[in-house]
Amino acid sequence: MKVFLDTVGCRLNQSEIERMARQFRAAGHELVGAPDQADLAVVNTCTVTREAAADSRSRLRAADRAGVEQIVATGCWATIEPAKAAALPGVRHVVTNARKELLVPEMLGLPADAFDLDPIAREPLPGLRMRTRAFIKVQDGCDNACTFCITTVARGGGRSRTIHEVLSDVGAALEGGTQEIVLTGVHLGSWGQEFDQPLHLRHLVETILKETDTPRLRLSSLEPWDLDADFFALWQDSRLCRHLHLPLQSGSRSVLKRMLRHTTPESFRDLVAAARQVMPQVAITTDVIAGFPGETEAEFAETLEFIREMDFAGGHVFTYSPRPGTPAARMKGQLPKEVRKARNAALRGAFAEMETVFRRRFLGQALSVLWEASAQMDERGWQMQGLTDNYLRVSATAPAPRWNRIDAVRLSGLSDRGLTGEILRLS
Repeated sequence: MKVFLDTVGCRLNQSEIERMARQFRAAGHELVGAPDQADLAVVNTCTVTREAAADSRSRLRAADRAGVEQIVATGCWATIEPAKAAALPGVRHVVTNARKELLVPEMLGLPADAFDLDPIAREPLPGLRMRTRAFIKVQDGCDNACTFCITTVARGGGRSRTIHEVLSDVGAALEGGTQEIVLTGVHLGSWGQEFDQPLHLRHLVETILKETDTPRLRLSSLEPWDLDADFFALWQDSRLCRHLHLPLQSGSRSVLKRMLRHTTPESFRDLVAAARQVMPQVAITTDVIAGFPGETEAEFAETLEFIREMDFAGGHVFTYSPRPGTPAARMKGQLPKEVRKARNAALRGAFAEMETVFRRRFLGQALSVLWEASAQMDERGWQMQGLTDNYLRVSATAPAPRWNRIDAVRLSGLSDRGLTGEILRLS
């Protein structure tokens, strides 16, 4: 059987379809890069914003138009709206998040523990999702109560995978040739807190660095209240990527309070300073919501001023969209769409300026780049794109394809999406 796997949204969703891919392959099935080649399509949906939910529905409809015989909807939107998912043309099965771990064995009529015996080597997914980085799910769910977030409803309470389970997945990825491991979860920083003998994320990171030879280890999004200054001592190991994604959501103390975020501008500022003291070249990126209910002009000005003060390397801006079932959707002071869009544009403009400033700092420097994007050849040679450990996107010309290789690159210029450079030596 030919299987097409697609996903919308976060890195956790990506890690889940990579796990499904290993299971389908272990059962003897072929993964394909486009729905029109598939007998079965699985779409891991998202509902964090209205746009993500709409994109999820669009991917499911596209699979039907491509003529896929069986379509499976899973993930957060399918969990929140199972009846609507089941009503879409071509959707034969809806698998909620609670049963997602069993999706592959149930689709194939296999025992629930069919894939528990031996680690399955990770291979990149075909097509547009042929990533060199392996996204490893270490945790799921969240016990926070951020008033805007629907993910806690869709994913449930926080729960961590054991160190043994994580090491098994990391080993499978490395066996498949992965050069970079990315640890991901809904609330990654809470890993291990619910164990009988509680652990902190630092224990998991230390174990992976000690017991594996992963060339690179990257952490995905971390809530700022889960970290302290001592956490950054981990970066004494150069294999740990100098990139921190710390969701802020607002730079206004009063808005953060209405969001029920367990941070303040002051504590966030101190955390960023502690990280930069240990890692002067660290890329710190963030998330910000534009137009949260009740956000005044003064509160928005506080946010804009604060993100400029933090001098982020980049950021994602989300226009607030009320998600049914969340407290924020019932709050007074829902802002007009045009106000939310205007504030989004102002925030994106500020982030674009900061991204350019951050990139300029590295012109003339030599950094290691992991080539990820598929190569294309022109009269100059193979055109490669990849990432430095501190999340700079780099393009360069190579004499031969360098996919999934790490090379030293001298950064020489700015491009629309990042930096250009010259490969100094081939690994």
